[in-house]
Amino acid sequence: MPQLRTNKSYTLSTEDETRDFARHIAATTHAGDVIFLEGPLGAGKTFFSQAFIQSLGHDGKVLSPTYSLVQSYTVKLQTQALPSQLHHFDLYRLADPEELEFIGIRDYINPDYVCLIEWPSKGKGILPTPSVYIQLDYAPSNPQGRVAKVTYA
Repeated sequence: MPQLRTNKSYTLSTEDETRDFARHIAATTHAGDVIFLEGPLGAGKTFFSQAFIQSLGHDGKVLSPTYSLVQSYTVKLQTQALPSQLHHFDLYRLADPEELEFIGIRDYINPDYVCLIEWPSKGKGILPTPSVYIQLDYAPSNPQGRVAKVTYA
């Protein structure tokens, strides 16, 4: 796996700050990006995902794909004129990385699509190197806050 470099660490004290952070990441997202979202249970991965997808123009409900593994949305990337597909994966319940082959992971990871993948460590060995890696953790000084570390390929 190529070496990734950390560009920025964000302290997110409120849900509004997390939503703004998701908007910031969404504004720089391109077709073909694979975004990994890692962190412990309850760290805000699903909240971030919902805000991220809504920031890209999806105005309906954003469902967590915990049981279906993947949920797809039509979105509008700020970096291109035409709508694009975003595939949101939640691999928490994945028992074996090979299961990704059964759902056709290679069809989803495509230069025309964006993939947002929660719990990417569950797909180790199958998933490609991410364009963006986001680690969400609890903020040590604020039990309601979070720290987000963003790493780019």
